[in-house]
Amino acid sequence: MRIPSGVSGFDELIQGGFLPRRLYVLSGPPGSGKTTFTAQFMAEGLRNGEKCMYITMHETEDELINDMSGFDFGFETLASSEGFHFVNLVSPKGKHILNQFSQSGGSSSVQSLTDKIVAFVNSRQVDRLVIDSTMLLRLFFANGSEEMTRFLTALKQGDATTLLISEMTDPSSYSDEHFLAHGVVFFHNYLEATGMTRGIQVIKMRGSNIDCNIRSIEFTDNGLVVDPRSKVDL
Repeated sequence: MRIPSGVSGFDELIQGGFLPRRLYVLSGPPGSGKTTFTAQFMAEGLRNGEKCMYITMHETEDELINDMSGFDFGFETLASSEGFHFVNLVSPKGKHILNQFSQSGGSSSVQSLTDKIVAFVNSRQVDRLVIDSTMLLRLFFANGSEEMTRFLTALKQGDATTLLISEMTDPSSYSDEHFLAHGVVFFHNYLEATGMTRGIQVIKMRGSNIDCNIRSIEFTDNGLVVDPRSKVDL
């Protein structure tokens, strides 16, 4: 069974789609398409009647919907369905939601952000999960790398198919999430004399035969579109 990404052309690079209930990292510089990719991933799940959750720490639901409303893949309509849950962890509502999971079994205290988030996601029986982003998550983790490793390990043990956004400007610099995830996708921006050239590259995808070449990706009225036959040369 494969999970369609909702991004035209991308699934051809990963043998037909994501394997379910696994953790995938999307890395790239600002403006490279990571958020749009995750919105298309959410929209595809909602169209199929799946439960989807978007967890962020830096924008409101209205901002995300307004940003995606310029495309024709219908995110603004699908996001109003009962299957979509949006949580901003730093908002009063987000803090209130997580505080509901500060106790486990009514007696044992769960103090870490990791346990609260995982408990909340599991309670909603989420099929597709997006977390934006690792840079902001690290601001919450007092123990840095150790707590991030614990968080990623807990996500991998859940039932959701998870996309984790990771800010990255140097494609040769790897972080904890790249080693721990089941799959890693890089987004590339190249500013040339003729304008911006965009590319997408599957670095790692356990359980799949993948195309590791950098392939052309562009923003269209229908969102991101990958051309699996167009190779981008450095």
